Amino acid sequence: MSSSATSPVLAAKGGSFLLESRAPAEVFTPEDLTEEQRQVSATAQQFAQDEIDPAAEDIEAKKPGAMAALLRKAGELGFTSVEIPEAYGGMELDKVSSSALVDHLSALASFSTAFGAHVGIATLPLVWYGTPEQKQKYLPKLATAECIGAYALSEASSGSDAMNIRTRAVLSPEGTHYILNGEKQWITNGGIAGLYTVFAKIDGEKFSAFLIERDTPGLSIGPEEHKLGIRGSSTCPLILTDCKVPKENLLGEPGKGHHIAFNVLNMGRFKLGVACVGGARRALGHTVRYAKDRKAFGKSIAEFGLIQRKIATGAARLYATESMTYRTAGMLDASLATLDTAQTGDMRAVQKHIEEYAVECSILKVYGSEMLAYVTDELVSTMGGYGYTEEYPAERLYRDARINRIFEGTNEINRLIITGWLMKRAMKGELPLMAAIKTLMDEVMQPPSFDGGDDSDMPLAREARALASLRKIALFSAGVASQRFMAALENEQEIMADLADMISQVYAVESALVRAQKLAAGKAANFAAAITGLLAEESLALAEQGARRILAACGEGDMLRTQLAILRRLAKHEPVDTIALSRTVSQICVEAGKYPL
Repeated sequence: MSSSATSPVLAAKGGSFLLESRAPAEVFTPEDLTEEQRQVSATAQQFAQDEIDPAAEDIEAKKPGAMAALLRKAGELGFTSVEIPEAYGGMELDKVSSSALVDHLSALASFSTAFGAHVGIATLPLVWYGTPEQKQKYLPKLATAECIGAYALSEASSGSDAMNIRTRAVLSPEGTHYILNGEKQWITNGGIAGLYTVFAKIDGEKFSAFLIERDTPGLSIGPEEHKLGIRGSSTCPLILTDCKVPKENLLGEPGKGHHIAFNVLNMGRFKLGVACVGGARRALGHTVRYAKDRKAFGKSIAEFGLIQRKIATGAARLYATESMTYRTAGMLDASLATLDTAQTGDMRAVQKHIEEYAVECSILKVYGSEMLAYVTDELVSTMGGYGYTEEYPAERLYRDARINRIFEGTNEINRLIITGWLMKRAMKGELPLMAAIKTLMDEVMQPPSFDGGDDSDMPLAREARALASLRKIALFSAGVASQRFMAALENEQEIMADLADMISQVYAVESALVRAQKLAAGKAANFAAAITGLLAEESLALAEQGARRILAACGEGDMLRTQLAILRRLAKHEPVDTIALSRTVSQICVEAGKYPL
């Protein structure tokens, strides 16, 4: 598998960020892109400018053939083949390069949705689980977008509860094909795809996947859904009525379809987070430029503190998501680079290395989608009445952003995955989480130490201390909740979600901090330091708030009072002047006329 990354990035264990600190050299950041990877970014930006933006009106109006034509233009540049092995006509890019591509192609959410579905969840099942014959038959056409792909898992009665599908498959009496009956709902690319990965239960029991061509007898495509956002992307139901699928089009093993369905979603969540970065960068640019040009009360509204706060908060959360995105991509590449020559062609081995970072992928999906929601909402707010009309881009960006909190598993489901995945790994002894919790519990029961040393002269020292406090608050809360509920913790969804948010904040702040440390000697040093300060302060406040909810749910009386006293000790810090930091960040964005990194 090709890789352009040259940075000495550590292939850290998934979730280990909660337990261990990382040195800047061990973490990949956007500033570490190689010349080749920068060229990928530049080519994608040029395509967005020259091809996506001019086609936006036709795509949003669902002009027949517009989306398919644009996907094929992307295919001519190799964009639609980034995940496909070279042996089948693909580019097989490293994850950093493919992330940079998705980032800068995310200029229009409708296109980003269609492109992401085709390149990711529609193609990867075949790449990972297909037979050589299946790959040879379909992958070259998917690589060029001659054939567009779709992924059909959801049903009207089984969205988040994916294993509860009702679509049924039975083997024909002669044993030559399967007969499928059922209906799939909300299928992205449904109306333009030529190949569908469809999930059904063989004999109503064995959860399995099938490759179904568009002209297969018994398959019909329902009408386009009329959606709140991403209106230019095709979303249709699929109706299977005695649909005859050749036996050789069974994907993977009978009854093992859940591996395909869930494992492919890890990359789907990761790439969704990447796309949110690109979308937010564009939305924040609109906010900054409008605020700079709009005059009120005799001056630019960018000079008003509350507008500056909107810009700075959006920039900070974007910076955190961008930092986590490229950090995760770097770890994926570093992990895949450890595969020996014999394993590089073993897609099961590749998939297992990707699965290692399931928690980081879910964090990116949740944090990124909510970051984009914030940025687009504040764009509408900044533009006022203009932001609410279709004449300006804010209205569409705002509507388009909403789906990201539903796609690839709702944010609620992904919050449960984040905490549950870490707890399961800890129980299996794959991650020393319980040992770290025990060490912290022993520490907090000791009298406080006032000999912390003086690091005030060290750059970003305050932010490093905030990160250490964040980790301790998250571990302390997890420890209290684990002691109170034991194995039944997975049923306490509110607590699982609060823990997930703390865990996500740790990953966000550390990713921002190590990037700021790398930027400390450059032109962006002040911007990165101010942003990291804002993130650290916001994250500590959110973590303390979540921890108080967890403690109150887990104890009462003297026990609760003791635990709250410990929390106050862990969260104690000298507050930073976030107003000054916010003004600094906003000023730099306004001077640049955009998000400046």
